[in-house]
Amino acid sequence: MKNMTNGSPLKLIFFFAMPLMFGNILQQLYTMIDTMIVGQFVGVDALASIGAADWINWALLGIVMGLTQGFSIRVSHTYGAQDFEKLKKIFVTIFILCMVIAIVVSLCALLIIEPLLVLLKTPADIIQGSITYLTIMSSGLIIVMFYNCFSCILRALGNSRIPLIAMVFSSILNIILDLFFVRVLYMGIAGAAIATLISQLCATFFCLSFLIKNLPFHITKEDFIFDIPMIKDLIVLGSPLAFQNMIISVGGIVVQSVVNSFGFLFVAGFTATNKLYGLLEVAAISFGYAITTFNSQNLGAKKHERIKTGVFQASLLSLITSVIISLCMLVFGKNILMLFISGTANEVKTVLDIAFRYLSIMAYCLPILYVLHTYRSALQGMENTVIPMISGIVELIMRVVIALYLPLLIGQDGIYYAEVFAWAGVAALLYISYHIQYKKIIKDSFL
Repeated sequence: MKNMTNGSPLKLIFFFAMPLMFGNILQQLYTMIDTMIVGQFVGVDALASIGAADWINWALLGIVMGLTQGFSIRVSHTYGAQDFEKLKKIFVTIFILCMVIAIVVSLCALLIIEPLLVLLKTPADIIQGSITYLTIMSSGLIIVMFYNCFSCILRALGNSRIPLIAMVFSSILNIILDLFFVRVLYMGIAGAAIATLISQLCATFFCLSFLIKNLPFHITKEDFIFDIPMIKDLIVLGSPLAFQNMIISVGGIVVQSVVNSFGFLFVAGFTATNKLYGLLEVAAISFGYAITTFNSQNLGAKKHERIKTGVFQASLLSLITSVIISLCMLVFGKNILMLFISGTANEVKTVLDIAFRYLSIMAYCLPILYVLHTYRSALQGMENTVIPMISGIVELIMRVVIALYLPLLIGQDGIYYAEVFAWAGVAALLYISYHIQYKKIIKDSFL
């Protein structure tokens, strides 16, 4: 476990983020390989099927990730204060909440998948593949919930190494299972989804076993009681982040409905680039986790000046990283995109042109996304999850307005700008809000 209340902020954030970044890259790579295997061995229509399901799947993941990330803020704060008795109560309450929430969300998702895909005007030649993928992923949501839960807890305690090891193992296993289910057993989209869930289940047990062996306390059956005040506290922290992700997802789903209207080749091209989206923001997410943990622990230790220093240094590091990633995508993007695409020469050219146009626009604007992640994570680490939630609403409004109206003026190119305009509006809001929140913390510390 890593205490981040002493030492160089830049060094702590950087070295905490590195394993996370490597793990996130592996996660993105196995997601990409998932899609590559489907695109190459099943076909461009299967690629489009996964693309049409992407934002709905992300909405489910967003609920899971938002809640567990919010829960982990209280873990970091309590660990920073070295209150281990309270920490035990938090762990037990998080476990109970995750179990209940995963079951409820999974059941609700299974009921709305097909009607929602129909509502989004998913092309008839790909809708069944989307239904298959989402049904399997929704059924296994409890696995995803607990994987994110245990990973977030470990990071909150300052351990980014174990989630990395779990991710390495999970990624390798996922690739092997992908090839086996899709290439050998010809299970298509269903095989890719099953492979993902099995690999995440193994990673979940690995993280859990480490936690059980290394916690500074022992949890027994008698500890599993409903602590209503604790439940309320965790829900207050986690629900705004889950709602924020849900709001962002709604915007993405609206964008997907517009994308669907351009036909399955456009959906395939859009999907290919979206699979690289994770690589574009992988460093931002990793630095974000580090900043959240750093701020939360230092807030618990009442070392407020370190928060200001750490966020400033992390923001510079993020911007430099974003420029490097942008240049790599502009130079090598077409070669990477080709790995996802198969079909006739005409289909390949059409899909590649669509994909690289979208990728180029996002690459040029990538520093904006990194500013967004830096200050959103800083606010979360300072226990302000309301402003990040509001930022999700702003992101929704901007993404939907641009997606619905700009294509009417300039054609399908307009859909590419929905994402970057949403980044810009939210980044401005979060930057201003962070400085207001920091001043409030300083003011309150003197009262």
